[in-house]
Amino acid sequence: MDVAGKVAIVTGGGGGIGGALAHALVEADAKVVVTDLDAASADSVADALGDSAVAIAGDASSDDHIDAAVRLAESTFGPVDLYFANAGIGRGGGLDTDEAMWDLALDVNLRSHIRAARRLVPEWVERGGGYFVSTASAAGLLTQIGNAPYSVTKHAAVGFAEWLNITHGDDGVRVSCLCPMGVDTKLLRPEDDSATPDQKLMQKAVETAGEVLTPGAVAAIVLEAVADERFLILPHAEVLDMYRQKGADYDRWLRGMRRYQRSLA
Repeated sequence: MDVAGKVAIVTGGGGGIGGALAHALVEADAKVVVTDLDAASADSVADALGDSAVAIAGDASSDDHIDAAVRLAESTFGPVDLYFANAGIGRGGGLDTDEAMWDLALDVNLRSHIRAARRLVPEWVERGGGYFVSTASAAGLLTQIGNAPYSVTKHAAVGFAEWLNITHGDDGVRVSCLCPMGVDTKLLRPEDDSATPDQKLMQKAVETAGEVLTPGAVAAIVLEAVADERFLILPHAEVLDMYRQKGADYDRWLRGMRRYQRSLA
């Protein structure tokens, strides 16, 4: 898909990968609705992009917010062509993670994708085209040391993107799934000092596994993949080798991950 002249919604667009995607889309002559839970951040990104972007604040997992973002896009620019389900949450830990945090992770990292697809895909099928880009994580293909909710929900996000591609790919709906390792965002490196021991372990595991990329570098790779209509987007090429090793000998891979976890202590 050539994004020039297309209308896109980017969730979690107030910074990080989402903010970089909004900038990259506008640079490619697309129109963008920037959504974020943080109104000031969303406004800041949209203001920097001029008339090619507008902002709306809200919860990316809320049906009402998703509908409001779609209606804003339609009234300002026209029908939505691309939806970047990019908002994510990295909080959580091990078996002591409470039910409220599990619910939040499931809502933001998974159900937000399902609800957005439910809102847009039927219209795209009728129109014969549309593009859904899911931001998952390398944790969705491998795992995430130190964070059970993140690992589980990112696996689920990959599974939903696969299902969506298989089920509606022949209807003209294109689907890509972004699975990076370390990206220099607040999710990886919070600005405050409130990180728990599990979160610090997660950060150390990610930072030592490979290069930490800038959001701008990831956004450029995403738009290249969209142009090619490629499903699996791997900004870190080594993730594919890791994924193959996992599938080739699961038990050996698990033993290796336990050794890696011990080395981080």
